[in-house]
Amino acid sequence: MTDSAMPDRRPWHRQLDAGQWKAFAAAWVGYLLDGFDFVLITLVLTEVADEFGLSLATAAGLVSAAFVSRWLGGLALGAMGDRLGRRPAMIASILCYAVGTGMCGFAWGYWSLFCFRAVVGLGMAGEYGSSTTYVMESWPRALRNRASGMLLSAYPIGAVLAARAYDLIVPHAGWRWLFYAGILPVALALWLRRSLPEAGEWSREVGRRGREGAAGTSASALLSRRWAGANALICVAVSASLVLIFSGHAGPLYPLYIAVCVAGFIAFAVQINGRLWPMAVGLMLTVFSAFLYSWPIQSLLPTYLKTVLHYDSGQVANALTWAGLGYATGSCLAGILADRLGTRTTYVGGLVLSLLFVFPTFALGSGNVALMWVLLFALQATGSGISGLLPKYIGDHFPVRLRAASLGFTYNVGALGGAVAPVLGARVADRIGLGPSLAWLATVLALLTASLVAADTPARLGRRLHREAADPLADAQLP
Repeated sequence: MTDSAMPDRRPWHRQLDAGQWKAFAAAWVGYLLDGFDFVLITLVLTEVADEFGLSLATAAGLVSAAFVSRWLGGLALGAMGDRLGRRPAMIASILCYAVGTGMCGFAWGYWSLFCFRAVVGLGMAGEYGSSTTYVMESWPRALRNRASGMLLSAYPIGAVLAARAYDLIVPHAGWRWLFYAGILPVALALWLRRSLPEAGEWSREVGRRGREGAAGTSASALLSRRWAGANALICVAVSASLVLIFSGHAGPLYPLYIAVCVAGFIAFAVQINGRLWPMAVGLMLTVFSAFLYSWPIQSLLPTYLKTVLHYDSGQVANALTWAGLGYATGSCLAGILADRLGTRTTYVGGLVLSLLFVFPTFALGSGNVALMWVLLFALQATGSGISGLLPKYIGDHFPVRLRAASLGFTYNVGALGGAVAPVLGARVADRIGLGPSLAWLATVLALLTASLVAADTPARLGRRLHREAADPLADAQLP
């Protein structure tokens, strides 16, 4: 089915053929498993900390481990998706995070678990970039906000299943078996993807053009003879710097390591995006702020429920189930509204609305269990659910030949905010308590993120820094 000049008046679900629904289902299941595997560490932080003798702040660094590697997964697997197609990148990604999750169950200490979580991060980043571009490029343009929101609803459903698995497994078998269980459903996702067609838009604009189409992709830029050696050194330098920063071993050279990371990220943005690189950096900053807003709650909520409200494993699982259902519902509703109202308008509106629920959620005592479910559902629907629009928001800025790598790279560099978030939340909690820490961080950073999106900061930054060009963003597909 192709987009036409005249709007399609049929109900939206009838505008999709069987192949487009199959593409969505395969990507949705893969992303559900991605969400399942990725959040497992947040559920067992207290158990891991007890077994390895770690403080809460140190254990929170294990959440950060997967974020440390995500930028590289988004870049490498995204470039693979731009060069070879979205489907091969989807398969490689799901295998990567399945292997990483299984290995977490064999961890013998902090550093081994840190490394295995980094492997999970590589796969998750690739899954995000390849699955989102695959679905959006398989669906009509008029429905792509809906595709984005509905696809990302899979992540919190995966988190809900992880919470239920935690309640069933950990009290009886220990935390390691939760990671072993995380690799079992991967066969289903691989089976669903075995006969998928390639994304239509990629096939038309890159795949069918052969060498000519491949020559202009992100992979051709990153692997050129001129840059290949330098890029390998940049990868090593950035990766080492991030590990030192987020493991707490940076010492007095902390500012230097940050500078190395920033310089490396800009170097890759310039290679992939050419004169669009300032816009890519603006997107990284926006996503960084979005993760700083949402991830203190997502990563430390189980710890808050267990240590502050003294919930048992069943109550924690129930609370996280309602939070995840709210997240999934919000993602779907955000996509529907954004197709009508516009991506940025809907995104900003959701963030502002979420502020109504932040302080009531973390002011509630342990005796109001049912009300906690309602508040968590509403908070996650409006605050985290709205992030279902991010793939559409980011992807609209880039042409097809660069989209998977550009989306995967900019999003996952920005996702380093999720690595900062649990450590920041834990350290602020040492001063004012965990509940107030989560509430204040969510409020301040939601307003910052809403301001960046409302002002269309990435596109404005690109235009400002290239005002000397007659049409500096002509190659971009701005929202």
